[in-house]
Amino acid sequence: MLYETIGIVRPNSLQEVKEIVLTAGQLILRQGGVIRDVANWGVFHLPRSISRNQTRYTKGHYFVLRYDAGAKAHQDLTAALRVDPRVIRATGVKLGDGKLETLSKFGPVEWKKLE
Repeated sequence: MLYETIGIVRPNSLQEVKEIVLTAGQLILRQGGVIRDVANWGVFHLPRSISRNQTRYTKGHYFVLRYDAGAKAHQDLTAALRVDPRVIRATGVKLGDGKLETLSKFGPVEWKKLE
């Protein structure tokens, strides 16, 4: 199945985001998955402030990870992101029904850079 995970990391450093994405990618690849796209959206204001680990965040560093994997790999990735103290919030969705004609409709993740 094709999945897409959007994660919000504390806005401290780009290095933290790279480490989290690398760990997530390794977890997917170890379970036989394929990474289709990784996008760094950058730092944005959160829609509302979020408390995580006794800290209140108003900004977050967003990333998107699109991958093909089994349901077990997706569950493991979600659990790993949930326990990582650097991740403010992460959510994943299943895209399409697994058929090639449906999957070809999803293009690359597009985002606009704030100036």
